Amino acid sequence: MAEICVPKEPDGLDEAEPPFWHDEEREVFQSKRSAEKDPGLPRILRSLPGCLTRAPLLLMLLLISLGLFMLMLITLVQVSRIQQSLPREMEHQGSRSPGVVLQEPMKSDLEEIHQQLAWMNATLTGLCRPCPWNWDFFQGNCYAFSQTRRTWKASVSDCQDMNAQLVVVNNAEEQKFLQFWNTRNDKPAWIGLTDHHNEGSWQWVDNSPLLLSFWKQGEPNSQGDEDCVELYSDGWNDKKCSAELFWICEKPSGLCPGLRETLSPTQPMPLNGPQ
Repeated sequence: MAEICVPKEPDGLDEAEPPFWHDEEREVFQSKRSAEKDPGLPRILRSLPGCLTRAPLLLMLLLISLGLFMLMLITLVQVSRIQQSLPREMEHQGSRSPGVVLQEPMKSDLEEIHQQLAWMNATLTGLCRPCPWNWDFFQGNCYAFSQTRRTWKASVSDCQDMNAQLVVVNNAEEQKFLQFWNTRNDKPAWIGLTDHHNEGSWQWVDNSPLLLSFWKQGEPNSQGDEDCVELYSDGWNDKKCSAELFWICEKPSGLCPGLRETLSPTQPMPLNGPQ
């Protein structure tokens, strides 16, 4: 409760009026009292500031209470809005399949990871050499074309020393690739085909039988004990194994680090090599 300030009468001005005074005497007495009261007015005014200093404090408390009330009201309104929106949000989420809700962000993350792996794979592929220097790459294999001449048997041995074998032709694409080298260099070369174990029964150096052939017209004719095969730009020819020719070695290509891990099973594996 606010204190009510009531100014007090100055001391010494409450003397009772003497009885049986005449009118003239009463007027003189009242005039004297009024003159005595006037000097007390400043003392009454000096008691007012104590009351007035309490007003700002009450006003400040009132403003703080009002601010707290408004903050509480705003918070209640926000909570009410959230509670009203939750059922609608749950209903919206419930209308969609939970699997779809979970799979969509997961699919996005997987696509981003796949793109990063593809970029890493392309970078590694560009830096990697699947074949040694001076070897040519084709269809997952590496090929070495000799610069010297050897007999067929010596050519087989030289290829083995390089962890390779005298070339075995498996398909028409490989045959065209080898013929291109022969046409470019005009150098007949030994391939890994012979019938010296059994005349007329042609066999590759890996002991696989001859299933697909690219003989020149009229070949093989086995003239003069021709048991080994040389490659020409227009096909194969049987020749004496003691002849010294160029030769072609073949071995599987190497894999760059991480290539298999970064590629999906259905994605072709890109390998670059000297052409």
